[in-house]
Amino acid sequence: MASESEQKSATIIDGKAIAQTIRNEIASEVSILSQKYGKVPGLAVVIVGNRKDSQSYVSMKRKACAEVGIKSFDVDLPEQVSESELIARVHELNAQQDIHGILVQLPLPKHINEEKILGEISIEKDVDGFHPLNIGKLAMKGRNPLFLPCTPKGCIELLRRSGITMKGKKAVVVGRSNIVGLPVSLLLLKEDATVTMVHSHTIDPENIIRESDIVIAAAGQAAMIKGSWIKPGAAVIDVGTNAVDDPTRKTGYRLVGDVDFKEASKVAGFITPVPGGVGPMTVAMLLKNTLDGAKKTFEQ
Repeated sequence: MASESEQKSATIIDGKAIAQTIRNEIASEVSILSQKYGKVPGLAVVIVGNRKDSQSYVSMKRKACAEVGIKSFDVDLPEQVSESELIARVHELNAQQDIHGILVQLPLPKHINEEKILGEISIEKDVDGFHPLNIGKLAMKGRNPLFLPCTPKGCIELLRRSGITMKGKKAVVVGRSNIVGLPVSLLLLKEDATVTMVHSHTIDPENIIRESDIVIAAAGQAAMIKGSWIKPGAAVIDVGTNAVDDPTRKTGYRLVGDVDFKEASKVAGFITPVPGGVGPMTVAMLLKNTLDGAKKTFEQ
C-alpha cells in the first residue's frame, strides 16, 4: 500500500529522459542506414533574421542533429530577405537529394507570408508536419499524413511511453492553435479518445477540464489551469512555456507552464514539468521525422 504522502503526489513525466531514449534509438538507426546505404539523413534548418529566441532554438536543433548523426544544412538569411528570395531558397532545398527534411524557423519577419512559405516546402520534406496536405490527411479517417507535427506527436509519445491509455478516455485540449491544439486533438481522436476542445470562447472551461482523464494544455497563459480544475489521477501534459518575472533569477524571469504545477501535481496521476517536459520531445520528434523521411528515399 502506498503511503498517504505518496498517493498525493503525481508521477512526474520526465520529458528529458524520454527524449534522450528516443535520440539513442534514432542514433542507432542512423548508424545502420549509414552502414547499409553509405548515406545519412539530412535536415536543412532555415532561419531568417537575428531573433534571440529563434537563434537559440535553431542552435539547439543543429546540435541535436550532430548528436544523432544527422547532417544539418545551415541556411542563415538576413532579416530583410525578400519573400521571393526565400521561396527560391526553399525550392533549391526541395531539389537537393541529400536533404530529407526542411525546417523554416518561425516566426518569420512581418513582410513575409508564413503560410505561403510553409506551403512551398515539398510535402516529402515537411518534417514540421505543417503542410496543409499533411494536416488535411491527419484530419481524415483512414488517411495517414507523411509527417505529424512535432510537438503534438511528442505529447502523444509522452503518454504512450508513460503507459497511459488513451483509448476510450475523456481528453481535453486547452487551446486551438494550428501548431499544437488542433493537431493534438486530431491525434487523440486517432487514438480513440473522446476529445473536447476548450478555447477563449468556451463557457465554463473549469468543469470540462475537471471531467477529463487526459489534459493537454496549450493555451499560452501562465498557470491558467488551477490544481482544483484537475480530476484526481488525470494525466496532464503541459505544452505552455511562459516567462514570468522572478527577481531571484539571474535572467529576471523563470519559465512556467499553462498549469499551476505545484497545485496540480498534488491531484494529478501524471504531469509534465516546465521546462523539461514537452520541450525536449519536440526536438526528438523533429529528428525522428527527418530519419523517417530519409528511410523512405533510401528504401525506394
